[in-house]
Amino acid sequence: MPKQRISLRMIKDVIRLKWHAKLSHEQVATALKISKGAVAKYVSLATAAGLDWTTVQDWSEQQLSTALQPRSTAALPIVVPDWARIHRELDRKGMTLMLLWQEYVAANPQGRTWRYTQFCEHYKAFAATLKRSMRQHRRAGEKMFIDYAGSTVPLSDGARAQVFVSAMAASSCVFACATPAQRLEDWIAGMVRALHFYGGVPQLVVPDNATAVIASADRYEPRANDTVLDFARHYGTSVLPARPRSPKDKATAESSVQVVGRWVLARLRHHRFDTVAQVDAAIAELLPSVNDRPFQKLPGSRSSVFAELDKPALMPLPAQAYELARFKTVKVHIDYHIEVDGHRYSVPHPLVGQVLEARLTQHGVELLLRGQRVAAHARSSLRGKFTTVDAHMPAAHRAHLEWTPQRLIEWGRQIGMACGELVTRLLQTYKHPEHGYRSCLGLLSLSRTYGRERLEAACERALALGTVRYRHVRDLLANNRDLVAQESAAEWTSPAHANVRGPDYYQ
Repeated sequence: MPKQRISLRMIKDVIRLKWHAKLSHEQVATALKISKGAVAKYVSLATAAGLDWTTVQDWSEQQLSTALQPRSTAALPIVVPDWARIHRELDRKGMTLMLLWQEYVAANPQGRTWRYTQFCEHYKAFAATLKRSMRQHRRAGEKMFIDYAGSTVPLSDGARAQVFVSAMAASSCVFACATPAQRLEDWIAGMVRALHFYGGVPQLVVPDNATAVIASADRYEPRANDTVLDFARHYGTSVLPARPRSPKDKATAESSVQVVGRWVLARLRHHRFDTVAQVDAAIAELLPSVNDRPFQKLPGSRSSVFAELDKPALMPLPAQAYELARFKTVKVHIDYHIEVDGHRYSVPHPLVGQVLEARLTQHGVELLLRGQRVAAHARSSLRGKFTTVDAHMPAAHRAHLEWTPQRLIEWGRQIGMACGELVTRLLQTYKHPEHGYRSCLGLLSLSRTYGRERLEAACERALALGTVRYRHVRDLLANNRDLVAQESAAEWTSPAHANVRGPDYYQ
């Protein structure tokens, strides 16, 4: 059955009810006894023509018919999008082909554009012309790939400088530096320098499965070692190694290593270097030429794309650069100290017997219990010595720490001069005064039992007897000898005797 033709008067009524009465499509269709699809069609035509009810209410049918007549676009050429720009835009976080297609259509309202399916097909054909590594869509600021170049730089002493390489995923912006080896500290130093070169932190750092970095290179549950995880916590990022034997996972790193080999290391082949620092300086001098070199099939360069895409998406750097840390399991000794490299560091005394994790840096020792810091010290190289924080001691030990010879003597003098003198002599009897602290405290504590006057009297008698022992003073008090008046010693006169010759015998 053929469709019923809608008169221009009916179309005018559609415009009136839609814009003047502000009815919905369904209400307009019900009021005019036409389909909702027809309402949508003529509302769309009127919108495309820029019409509203105020404009058309006094128009003739001929004027309305001319204004609503759709233009023939079949003869117009297709507006071809800038595929290179669209490819770059897809690297932005949250960007989709649907949104880019809608922007493409909106930017060409008078031109002939592709429908969404055709748009996707033509983009895929363009992407197929790019390098294999470039077809991987990497979100801006999402990943930083790291690896060591296979090529090394010879030194005059026969050693070889290793070359650390990193690259941002979206822009392929390259950083490279020279290190003495490929040990853990070299990997960490390279990553720290790379982050500060880029001026920000990506969401993921993707290394190879090097044994210096990855503790378990499991295909499904890989795990970085403790130092690398500590590095990631410091910068607020994550370390996710590529799958073993899967170079496609780190194609950006592979291509960046190749670029550094061709445009940096190849140029240094005739140079002679004495130190790793010289190699590092030479690499730093050539890096700008690599990042500023224009792309062959895409607009811009590594530097320009990095500034446009990656740089704004990076997380900020922390206030301080990461300092290499190693971890060690330690047990708290009975003296509430742990031992690291022959030096002992204190922890809170309730942790005696606990197993802690020691985080060791060049300048500090941090002690962790189930991930929580319980103590921190400046690192010391003095073997056999102690680093003790007073707050870690039990109350009795802190009181003992406050004792000094002079303080004990002052306590004794508050009781009396004889007591102060006895304390002084008691401390002098020991090679180390600390050995006499307990005896002095025991002596002074007798004042609580017998009173200050009796203790002073007992000290006078002990000094007269030539003793400074605590137990002797205690026994004098216990036997009340301090209450007995001391007898003055009479001058001794030799008695007359036949065997005593006298001084005249020697004349």
